[in-house]
Amino acid sequence: MSETSFTPRVFSGIQPSGGLTLGNYLGAMKRFVEMQEAGEYETIYCIVDLHAITVWQDPAALTRNTRELCAGYIAAGIDPEKSVLFNQSQVAEHAQLAWIFNCVARMGWMQRMTQFKDKVGKNAQNASLGLFAYPALMAADILLYHATHVPVGEDQKQHVELTRDIAIKFNHDYKVDFFPVCEPVIEGAATRVMSLRDGSKKMSKSDPSDMSRINLTDDADTIARKIRKAKTDPEPLPEDPKGLEGRPEARNLVNIYAALADRTVEDVLAEIGGRQFSEFKPMLADLAVAKLGPISTEMARLMDDPAEIDRILTRGAERAREIAAPILRRTYDIVGMVGPTRA
Repeated sequence: MSETSFTPRVFSGIQPSGGLTLGNYLGAMKRFVEMQEAGEYETIYCIVDLHAITVWQDPAALTRNTRELCAGYIAAGIDPEKSVLFNQSQVAEHAQLAWIFNCVARMGWMQRMTQFKDKVGKNAQNASLGLFAYPALMAADILLYHATHVPVGEDQKQHVELTRDIAIKFNHDYKVDFFPVCEPVIEGAATRVMSLRDGSKKMSKSDPSDMSRINLTDDADTIARKIRKAKTDPEPLPEDPKGLEGRPEARNLVNIYAALADRTVEDVLAEIGGRQFSEFKPMLADLAVAKLGPISTEMARLMDDPAEIDRILTRGAERAREIAAPILRRTYDIVGMVGPTRA
């Protein structure tokens, strides 16, 4: 097989599960915008509502959460003209390619997925088949667009590695060089944002305490109050990143500051090292309000016009299908499926 040259293309997605947080912004959306503006790639960003229903979703809530996530994407800086922005269920090719990948992936591969084990615990027999097969659908999401780069958090890296395995096996089995072996993109000071109440746990909308997270819908006063009350330790801030070892809350707040300011942790500590949290927290609060306040305001404006959000998503789905449909048709040809659009 001759080596194929693939268009540099980014694909990533977020589930519309409601309650967008600072973790979603720093761990995903901010990086999505940076990749959009870099001009090095075609960028495709998805609201993965098919993934969302692997666990029960209230239909009305799913509709609202889908629109809210679209509003969040745009408020964070995703331009629907520069990037393809759509919700997954509007592009049927995702599910069609996922079935083919269900037949390529091996049971042993799927059983090794730690995300599934973590989510179901001892109740695997009661989990949906969709939740078990989730990584094959994720592989279809990515490879349907011949994406070469996938910005993800550490918790999704294993799924991207599975996507690579599926691409390699498909290419090997059918003796083609059709699907790219994509690269996970995991970088930045705060790709994994932790709870404001417990630096050992990921910031999550499911935490019972609203004080554990900053929501993208929080107003300026709420953001500032949550940062003032964030858990810390009595020691001053170190002058070197090594001094953050064993101090999860301190590390988390410094990481958040660095990510919001587009600076390295080393650079931040060179400035604030030796200061007490009583000095640093107001600095972080001011920065967070300055960066997140406009996002909250724009999200509220967009959510007041759901018809416009739906129009944006419909147009995005049309653009997505322009890329996806020929790739799926060629996949069918390779597999040997006969149809009116194939020889």
